[in-house]
This record gives sequence, structure tokens and C-alpha cells, in this order.
Amino acid sequence: MKIDAPPPRRLTVSELASPLGQIEVILDEAGILRGLDFGSGLPRIRQRMARLYPGLALRGGEAPSRVAETLEEYFKGAPDALSRLDCATAGTRFQEQVWAALCDIPPGAIRSYLDIALQVGSPKAVRAVGLANGANPVALLIPCHRVIGGSGALTGYAGGLERKAWLLDHEGASPGSRTRRHSSAVISQ
Repeated sequence: MKIDAPPPRRLTVSELASPLGQIEVILDEAGILRGLDFGSGLPRIRQRMARLYPGLALRGGEAPSRVAETLEEYFKGAPDALSRLDCATAGTRFQEQVWAALCDIPPGAIRSYLDIALQVGSPKAVRAVGLANGANPVALLIPCHRVIGGSGALTGYAGGLERKAWLLDHEGASPGSRTRRHSSAVISQ
């Protein structure tokens, strides 16, 4: 769950195994997730953390068991398990609006970039939504993988389109069918 939290004083990076390869998780001293990305030793997530939290070095450590167990539950078929983990971000006002909208997409549902732009009240900001989506520091918990192109095509995922397709299939979404389940009747196709 995305929460407001004070800036971190310490960041710890851990690696966890998943069916999609290694996952790097970055937690603060309170155990709040500040970063989650696929891969190992990725400059992308490390550079993002350096930008968001200047002066804080990433120290190696072990992820708390509750984080590892929750991610394991997710990958074993319980997509709602991730809601038990807290994450905090430090984006621009617009990024935070987009990330909050992403958190409204339930497992098994998908949205287009236009859907998100409409939800945040900026219907002409489709590309900006894509950029905010790509700047998401906490993959999976802020489910940027649930956003697809307006044509129904899988587009832009920092973890790779193969992982995005796997995650959507794992959660029961079917982007190829052009069927999009919405939690709000305000958003139309």
C-alpha cells in the first residue's frame, strides 16, 4: 500500500529470487519499500534512488522475512498479497497523482495511458502519464505493468515486455482481448 512517510535516513538493498529472475528491493530504516525492480545490481534503480534521496548510500542487507514471504505469496498466485506491504515514493506532484491512480487498478484489470490521464484530470497528458509510469520506483506494488497502449498492445515496461506479459497473465488480465475491466464507470474505452 502506498503511504506518506518521512524521508528515509538509511536505505538497504536486498536481492530476492522470483520466477522472473532476481528482484532488488530497497527499504528504509522503518522497513518501508522505497524501490523494487527486476534484475540485480541495476544502475536504473540505483540511479533513481540517488536522485530521489541524494546523499544516502545503498547498503547491502537482508530483506525482512515479511517482504520475501509476501512476494513469494504473490508469485504463487495471491495478487492481493502485495497490498500488505507499505511503500513510499518521492515523485513530483503529477507523478504522485499518476502513481496513486495506478494503485487503483485491481489485479486482473488493465488500463490505458489515456484512462490514467483522464483519471488524473489531464486528458492531454498521455505521454506524461507514460513518463510517470516509467519513473515508478516501486514496481509491482505500484502496478505500472497494468497499463497498456490504447490499441491494447503491451508497451513500455522497464522490466521488459516479456515480464509485463507474464505478470498480466499471472493476474488474470487479458490485454489481447481488448477487454478492460474498470473499477470506475467514469472511464470509458
